[in-house]
Amino acid sequence: QVQLVESGGGLAQAGGSLGLSCAASGRTGSIYAVGWFRQAPGKEREFVAAITWTVSNTYYADSVKGRFTISRDNAKNTVYLQMNSLEPEDTAVYYCAAIDYYSDYVQGLREYDCWGQGTQVTVSS
Repeated sequence: QVQLVESGGGLAQAGGSLGLSCAASGRTGSIYAVGWFRQAPGKEREFVAAITWTVSNTYYADSVKGRFTISRDNAKNTVYLQMNSLEPEDTAVYYCAAIDYYSDYVQGLREYDCWGQGTQVTVSS
C-alpha cells in the first residue's frame, strides 16, 4: 500500500502563486501515476493534473492548463503542483492520489485507490 501526505496550500490573492507537495511512502515502487484532484464546497471532486511516475507524462484539466505545473522528484518520492495565476475559482481542498497499476485514463477519479488527506487552498479576489 502507498501512503500519501500533502503539504503546502494556504491563502493567496488572485493572480498569486502557491505550491503543493505530495510525499509518498510505502510501496512507492508500485506507483504508476500520481494525480491531483480538488473539491470545492458543494461540488464534485474533479481532476486537476497527473504525472506518470516513470516516464513523467503530464496531463492537465483545461481549467488549469498554462497556469499549473505538475512535476515529480522520484528520489524524494514527491510530486509537486505549482499553481500560478490563481483565480478565486481555484479555491478548494486539493488531494493527491496514486494509481498502483497501469491505467490508460489517469484523469479518472475512480482509477485512483490511494488518497492523501487533502489540503486547503483559498484564493481571495
